[in-house]
Order: sequence, then C-alpha cells, then structure tokens
Amino acid sequence: MKATLSLLLGAAVLAGAGVRADEQTIRQVLASKLGDGKIVEVRKLGQAGLYEVSVQRPDGFAVVYTDESASVIFVGSLIDARTERNLTEERLRRLSKIDWNALPWKNALTMKRGNGRREIAIFSDPNCPFCRRFEAELAKLDDITVHIFMYPVIKPESVRQTKAVWCSRDRVKAWNDLMLKGIAPTASPDCTTPIEALVALGRRLGANSTPTWFLPSGEKYSGADDERSRALARRDGATAIAGGNGS
Repeated sequence: MKATLSLLLGAAVLAGAGVRADEQTIRQVLASKLGDGKIVEVRKLGQAGLYEVSVQRPDGFAVVYTDESASVIFVGSLIDARTERNLTEERLRRLSKIDWNALPWKNALTMKRGNGRREIAIFSDPNCPFCRRFEAELAKLDDITVHIFMYPVIKPESVRQTKAVWCSRDRVKAWNDLMLKGIAPTASPDCTTPIEALVALGRRLGANSTPTWFLPSGEKYSGADDERSRALARRDGATAIAGGNGS
C-alpha cells in the first residue's frame, strides 16, 4: 500500500483512563500534553472511533487525533483510503482560512492578464526555486490576476532584493525580471518599503514555507505542484491556477 494511504503517522502514548471519554474529558487529558497549544475544537469522526482535536499554536494550527478513552494521541495525516484525500490537510485549510478582503493590497505587486477573473495571492521569496517555478507556470495562464506579497525569509540577500524591487520605477517588471529571467533589480534599496510589515503579516498568516498562497475563498496552500491544491483551486473558480493551460 502506498505511503500516502497510511492511516496515521506516529503515535505518542499518554496516561489516561480506559473509560469512554466525552469532549470535556478529552480536553482535560490533552490540555497538559500540548505545550503552548490551545484546544479550539474537539469532534468525533466517523473513522475508527477517532476524535479530532484542533489545536491553535503560536505558529498556526495543528490537528491531532485521539481514541475514545483519550489514552493515546495520534500525530500525522488522516487519509481517506478510498479517495486518497488528505483529511488532515483539508481540515487545516479550513482552520487557517483568512479574510481575503483584509489583505493589504496596496503592498502587493499585482499583474492582470485577460479578464483577470481568477485570482491568487502568493507570499514569495526571490531565492525560493519553488516560487520561481510556480510563478513561471502562472505566467503561462490567461484570465488571471496574480498578487505577489514579497516575503524575504530565506536569506538576507532576499531582503535587499525585495527592497530594490519595491524601490524600482516599474515594480512588476523588476519582480518578473528577477523571478523569471534572473535579472537583479538595479534600483537602490533605500526607499521606504513595506517589506518588514509583509514578513510580519506572512508569519501571522502561518506562511511557514514558500511559496504560500491563498485563493479568494481564504484557504491556504503551500508548494508549487500539489495535485490536491489544483483540484481545490478549480473548485474556487481558479481552474489550472497551479498548472495546466487555463482551459
């Protein structure tokens, strides 16, 4: 059986009573086991008598699972063996949804092609090879609006480059030259920029890897070529946003 069909990855044994638990019992048993995490929801699943526990941590959300007696914690991804859907990823996307309209659009580099009906907002670092690959694929699509939030978190050079892009006369061209052609911006990076604010925003939104991207639904994705992300992008009316020909 493929690795992706593993029901759960890893297990941490906890001390717990061997009696049937309710939500309050699970909260009491797990609260002291989750460090700086705060339980935000407990719900019973239809699979294997499991309880899903949603946890909010300083760096974002996490999901763990426990049994009916709250005697063990299962840490990892819950996979639907029939459809191969990653139920844990889907739950995390719902938990970490953002308010799309609250994003600071004035600090974005926005490029529109065709009617721009599909939209995507990307937190991108110029020294991230996956970001460059992702943006190269997006550049092939029509009828799309791409909002780039520069997110220089990989190395110090990224900060200098993104500030130079912001200080350029044509910011969109400077960014595309950097990401798609490897041409460094020539502007001096000494103007007032929103770069520090964008880094802080990305961290608040849980952008723990690059690229991290959002659709108008508010759901968060990471990576450049996730097939499940493509399927969900189609559901949001953003067909082929992560690949394909835009048909």
